[in-house]
Amino acid sequence: MLEYPHMAKKGAREIVALICSVCKNQNYTTDRNKVNMDTKGKGKLQLNKYCKFCKKVQPHKESSKLK
Repeated sequence: MLEYPHMAKKGAREIVALICSVCKNQNYTTDRNKVNMDTKGKGKLQLNKYCKFCKKVQPHKESSKLK
């Protein structure tokens, strides 16, 4: 029988919400690596994502509060 290598563990990850910086609505949830994000700059995740309320691609910022 074949033995497969074990999958990577997700121990240092946390779930965060992404909130539109223009209309302040929560549109997405994602997970991030706590170890890597704290060493880079401010430690806040910011992605350009589509906002269905603004109907545009807008910058979305990380928030720890999940709605």
